[in-house]
Amino acid sequence: MAEYAQIARLKARFNAVPVAAREAAQASLRKSGDELADLMRTLAESSRDTGALIDSIKVTPGNMNTPPYSQPGGSTVVPENAVMVTAGNQDVRYPHLVEHGTSEAEARPFFWPAFRMLRDKIKRRTGRDIRKAIRAEGKK
Repeated sequence: MAEYAQIARLKARFNAVPVAAREAAQASLRKSGDELADLMRTLAESSRDTGALIDSIKVTPGNMNTPPYSQPGGSTVVPENAVMVTAGNQDVRYPHLVEHGTSEAEARPFFWPAFRMLRDKIKRRTGRDIRKAIRAEGKK
């Protein structure tokens, strides 16, 4: 699989970052992922029937596999310094139908509205935590 030049540059920059900054980024991303998943579960309450969809919303940290059949992505290995929030699993294969609706059921969005609501907060938190770790590393 070909790798884009931007991804290669980003990987090179991550390799140059101190280990403490990477650990701070991972902790910050995990906290943000948990917050995002909680908001998605709250927004998915309007579509509650059995609760299986809400229970299928998971946070997967870096270097781990997402649940099979999850949306978006299916079973995927999450890159290092990342987290992935997914909905769905082997038994719940319909999150996209709830999110976007069908010809017989209206849309009850939960995934993308939660992402849009928290995107800027997550970016700020992650950047702040990385800068803080780099400053602390520099003072050593």
